[in-house]
Amino acid sequence: MSLPTDQARQKAFQQTLLSARRTMLLSEILKLALDSFRASKLRFALTALGMVIGTASVILVVTIGLTGKQFILNEIQKIGTNEVEVEYSGGGATGTEMAVYNDYLTREDEKAVIARVPSVSYSSPVLETHDRISFGGGVVKDTLVLGVAPQYKDVRNLVVLTGRYLDEEDEAAHIKCAVVTEPFAREMFGSADAAVGQTFQITGIPFTIVGTFKESVDTFGQTEITDETILIPYSVARYFTGTDSVKQLYFSVRSMEEVPDATREIVRVISSRHKPNSVYKAQNLKELLTTAATISDILTAVLVLVAAVTLAVGGVGIMNIMLANVRSRIREIGIRKALGATSREIKLQFLAEAVIISLAGGIVGSILGLAVPISIRLFTNFALPVSALSVLIALTAAVAVGVVFGTVPATRAAQMDPVESLKYE
Repeated sequence: MSLPTDQARQKAFQQTLLSARRTMLLSEILKLALDSFRASKLRFALTALGMVIGTASVILVVTIGLTGKQFILNEIQKIGTNEVEVEYSGGGATGTEMAVYNDYLTREDEKAVIARVPSVSYSSPVLETHDRISFGGGVVKDTLVLGVAPQYKDVRNLVVLTGRYLDEEDEAAHIKCAVVTEPFAREMFGSADAAVGQTFQITGIPFTIVGTFKESVDTFGQTEITDETILIPYSVARYFTGTDSVKQLYFSVRSMEEVPDATREIVRVISSRHKPNSVYKAQNLKELLTTAATISDILTAVLVLVAAVTLAVGGVGIMNIMLANVRSRIREIGIRKALGATSREIKLQFLAEAVIISLAGGIVGSILGLAVPISIRLFTNFALPVSALSVLIALTAAVAVGVVFGTVPATRAAQMDPVESLKYE
């Protein structure tokens, strides 16, 4: 019964000895590599310089890419990534009905959504009309007039430049007031400040300008707001159409992550209040935001690959220096082999030197690459993103470059004949 146990102990002891021998062997190899570097410090520093530049470039490129991505997403979010737009798309008649009629949205639909979809924070109907408005001097333009609720400002992230925005009192009392864009105010009254308090006419009815506004970010005409847009209370705008129907309803969801679920729930609530065949289409910017993030990630990856070329150049430099190093140490290689060093040990020694050079350059480069964004974060108001993943990628690439480009010189040193090496002058 004790024999198998003794054999197991003996086997474990042999494995421990083998492990210890390998540990000592690796320690000796590393010590020899460090001794070699001490003997030629300048050559070691110049060889590692390529890796310093390469790894710093990778980290800085990732930082620049993440900063650009953050900026792009922030700009898109200003348009209203939490916004959900619902509009009537057609239908309404059942199979037994001969006439097709419009089954437009209503303010009651808006109230139902607010009551039944808790993630909705703000909402507003949008009633679109057009009128030819005189700007003086014989200039008459076809101008967009939007009838909206006070919460439209929060839904669309509008910025009030001068005066004030429409409020609940304007909506409830049907006050004939307007908020206009800066181009409209400048063209009609000379400036945004001068426009506040002035009166102009829409379809012959006088309206008083109470403020001017703009979108928080330039949308290049991709929204319902044009350069010369007038916002008036929805309760007033509905008199121009003579109906309570609403073509569009705008909702703002609490967070971007809730937009997809909220969009489906909004459409479900609205559809349940209308004819079965009526079609209501919902749109949001979630897909645009996801696409922008994907494009930004791809561009960052491409830039990282371009920066990786610097690492490759540094690797070629390491290989050239190591080849010259092998040639200058031929007699040393011969002596080590004559004293019993195996080809594997010789190969590991020179490969370890290449990896140490590459890794040392990678560590210094990583420190320099991180110093830039961290310094900017500490001494300015710009919070540049710092990616720990970029450091891991840079250091891993540095080790890989050392292994790949150090293999050829190490193999050449290991294959040398000890007799010929000792004869070498």
